[in-house]
Amino acid sequence: MPLKLFRRKPGGPWYIRGTIQGRQIYESTGCFKKAEAEALRLRRETEIQHRHAYGKAATLTFAEAALAYMETGGEPRFLEPILLHFGPDTLLADIDNAAVNEAAKAIYPTAADSTINRQLITPISAIVSMAAAEGLTPFRKFRRRKGSRVRTRWLTPEEAEALIGAAGPHLVPILGVLLGSGMRVSEALNLDVAHFYPVTAEAWVADTKNTHPRMVRMPRRAVDLILTCPLPASGPLLRKPNGLPYAGRQSEGSQIVNAFSRARDKAGLGRDVTPHVCRHTWATWYSAATGDFGTLLDLGGWRNADMAQRYRKIAPRDLADRLLEHGWDFQGTGGGEAERKPGRVRAVK
Repeated sequence: MPLKLFRRKPGGPWYIRGTIQGRQIYESTGCFKKAEAEALRLRRETEIQHRHAYGKAATLTFAEAALAYMETGGEPRFLEPILLHFGPDTLLADIDNAAVNEAAKAIYPTAADSTINRQLITPISAIVSMAAAEGLTPFRKFRRRKGSRVRTRWLTPEEAEALIGAAGPHLVPILGVLLGSGMRVSEALNLDVAHFYPVTAEAWVADTKNTHPRMVRMPRRAVDLILTCPLPASGPLLRKPNGLPYAGRQSEGSQIVNAFSRARDKAGLGRDVTPHVCRHTWATWYSAATGDFGTLLDLGGWRNADMAQRYRKIAPRDLADRLLEHGWDFQGTGGGEAERKPGRVRAVK
């Protein structure tokens, strides 16, 4: 018996109802136009008939497998652009290395190999592996990119000032935090205003990637940039243009990428400058200004020295002087961070 369309109330969305191949269906199409709803009804009917005739393994879509992956606790980060690329109809069985390569070209045309590995191949592999473990698809191993994983890009003080000058008002405090403290983007966007101490130019980073909280100190230049916007009464320090906080750990830098990209392009910087480059910049600046590798390791929140070494770059000998010329004074921003604990909130009127 074919599925039928109906409305709960005049002018409302169309619903699909009925029984087909032994399955009872009752769901909204989300459509207000009957022609669009009818197209979805026919498609749904066809899907059910194919599933009944050929079995779930042969008809399972990538979107269905991704949903099951997320519903069982899988990491949803990075999945949105992948799902948009493959759409609702791509079969999981059709996701092979060729399909992944096409997705990489479409979604990340200029990204580094390490980014493609992390944000595309890893989540696809996790979804396919889970489905394979349930016997719904053969196990497949996807080829990973073998390019260099080491970033070499960092910003000179002049480039950083150009970026700040081109940034929108809500982005300026974010750049102050990123360039002045070396926080990861996710750490910065989750920084609570109660843990920001402008008088002493400190911040307590409680929500960290490696689950090890730390106290950081910033140059006065960074604090001045943060204070270009009024501090919120409570909650996250950094806000969207509409005053609302950012959405937790949703894709780290993707939440500010549009505003950052506009400022970057206006400042005449290349597309290799991303929000995460600010962390490499801070490490390079701090190392050049202080020569204190031990404190660099503590302030940056790295678990091992090798990782910190990858972040600080070889810089010209005059970098420390140029930083001072632009107000980036890192002297006095180190020492004792690991033992410090957050104190009372210092409110700024």
